[in-house]
Amino acid sequence: MSRVGEQPVVVPSGVEVTVNGQHLAVKGPKGALEMTVHMAVGVSRDGGELRFEARKGADGANALSGTMRALANNMVTGVSRGFEKRLALEGVGYRAQAQGKVLNLTLGFSHPVNFPVPDGITIETPSQTEIVVRGIDKQLVGAVAAQIRSFRPPEPYKGKGVRYQGEIIIRKEGKKK
Repeated sequence: MSRVGEQPVVVPSGVEVTVNGQHLAVKGPKGALEMTVHMAVGVSRDGGELRFEARKGADGANALSGTMRALANNMVTGVSRGFEKRLALEGVGYRAQAQGKVLNLTLGFSHPVNFPVPDGITIETPSQTEIVVRGIDKQLVGAVAAQIRSFRPPEPYKGKGVRYQGEIIIRKEGKKK
């Protein structure tokens, strides 16, 4: 059984945390995030730490306390350091170009793919075959990166497509005569 919920969330200097009942607000140098903590979990602030406690009598409260603690830790990390996902384009003619709030992708289709960048996310293209997705909300950064990857996921024969940086694609052997 996991004990994640028993570990405190350390609040670094420069990050302001407000606990108001079940409402948790975190404000830092990169932005602000809010969350409502589940009713089966109690949250308290002890100096520079946040503590989560499973309330007795609630079903699944121990698991929820670990989940709420992990979400709060992600919020604190996001407003202090931020999150980023890197994507790589592999294939002849595959290109990416960020123009304002739109990411233009050329992925071998008969048409270009224009992806509108959601609020709270910044997308950079250091080179034509690299995409960097940054933001303070870990869930949103991962969702945007997954949505970009879903336009042309890597295929197993030649490995062409959009992949996460460092992702290993298991290759298949082609047809034999």
